[in-house]
Amino acid sequence: MEGRPKHRGRALPLEGETTMNKEAGTWSQALAVGAIAIGLLACALPSPAQGQGEGQHLNIGSRLELFVDDWLIQNMENTRLQLHHPQPREVVLKFDRPWEGSISFYVTVMKDGDLYRMYYRGWPDPKSPDCTAYAESKDGIHWTKPSLGIFERNGSKDNNIVWTGNGSHNFTPFKDANPVCPPEQRYKAVAGGPLWGLVSSDGLHWSKIQEQPIITEGPFDSQNLAFYDTVQQQYVAYCRGFAHGVRTIRRATSPDFIHWTKPEYVDFGDAPLEHLYTNATTPYFRAPHIYLAFPKRFVPSRKAVPEHEASGVSDGVFMTSRDGVHWDRRFLEAFLRPGLDRLRWTDRNNHIAYGVVPTSPEEISIYWVEHYRHPSCRMRRGTLRTDGFVSVNAPYAGGEFTTKAFTFEGRELVINYSTSAPGSVKVEIRDEQGKPIPGFSLDEAPEIYGDEIEHVVSWKNGSDVSALAGRPIRLRFVMKDADLYSLRFRP
Repeated sequence: MEGRPKHRGRALPLEGETTMNKEAGTWSQALAVGAIAIGLLACALPSPAQGQGEGQHLNIGSRLELFVDDWLIQNMENTRLQLHHPQPREVVLKFDRPWEGSISFYVTVMKDGDLYRMYYRGWPDPKSPDCTAYAESKDGIHWTKPSLGIFERNGSKDNNIVWTGNGSHNFTPFKDANPVCPPEQRYKAVAGGPLWGLVSSDGLHWSKIQEQPIITEGPFDSQNLAFYDTVQQQYVAYCRGFAHGVRTIRRATSPDFIHWTKPEYVDFGDAPLEHLYTNATTPYFRAPHIYLAFPKRFVPSRKAVPEHEASGVSDGVFMTSRDGVHWDRRFLEAFLRPGLDRLRWTDRNNHIAYGVVPTSPEEISIYWVEHYRHPSCRMRRGTLRTDGFVSVNAPYAGGEFTTKAFTFEGRELVINYSTSAPGSVKVEIRDEQGKPIPGFSLDEAPEIYGDEIEHVVSWKNGSDVSALAGRPIRLRFVMKDADLYSLRFRP
């Protein structure tokens, strides 16, 4: 176990280490259980991303499909899956109120109708009480901290605090998408350790859903989270675990947010062991059958700023899943690097907030914590193009790839792509056996060039592909200096 960092001459708890760890048992117990659980889980559950059997084909209907993995790809020639990185934008929030400060952390961002909401831990120093604070925005860029008048702090209710006491250390909310959720419980949260369930009608005034915790098997010293999966039609929670000597991730499910399965370790396949400090798992809002996660990867043995009081450096990584259990960690390089700022090279920085939100039709935003354990602790926004996490990339020399056989519903093929000035994309539709379908062959496909989030693909006879709906097909993409991010068949 790593040594505890010190703050002003006194030992600090490891991030999130409070009395909640008493519920978790010892590290050695967690490691032993975790090692067994990961092995059993990996053996017992098949991955939906495995290859097709003979005569089988996928069905994508009219949903959006992202190329964040090779689930839809049969073969690639001189093309590759390329990870893209968020572009740093403005500092959107400074943790500068007396009840916030240098160890404010564990941030959640959500788009709620026309309003953006942000929840975060306010904590000036380990000698002071923590709290859950709140900010809001009309555009995801300019944020305010409203005076809510709910809780008293420093002799006044003129503050933006929405929760105090038990669970405020790692309070993580979500808006419940369950269609039968009662209005008074439309907003839910998990908090503390053991995990308590909280509910709210307005996202500001919270109460416990019951007097007992909802998940008790820890540890929980992280940003544990939950959401309602509209595809699987169940509540899903992701929480801290320890296995094989590293911090890792466990998953539990529930039909009603109260009765939960025992948290089980998720499967990372043959990925190397790394400390995944948080997880920030979310169904992608444009394609909820695909989970995205942005764990903070922690390297406790390194110290990049010698004069800093604590060891450890962090970055953000990217991974995906189609069932929530088996995770694709093909991208081991950083999704978010610390960069040139020295204060982002100190311990537990670069924590990516829970939540991916649209901030324009062409742009999505994520947020991360900078300058943790420094007086300038703050939140920065980063942007990617819509669906722009990963692309199938072809170099200037050109390349191509072919999809697996699948069926679809719809009238037009729409792609999200980008090319250079001389670059291009051409699309051919083939039958299940791989033969070009007359009217949709490569010779009948014009070159596509430019940069569009939604481009309707056409051939010499037009864009209508409805005659092929329900029939197993394959797509062939021939590309030059181009990226393809996603596709869908639009009604």
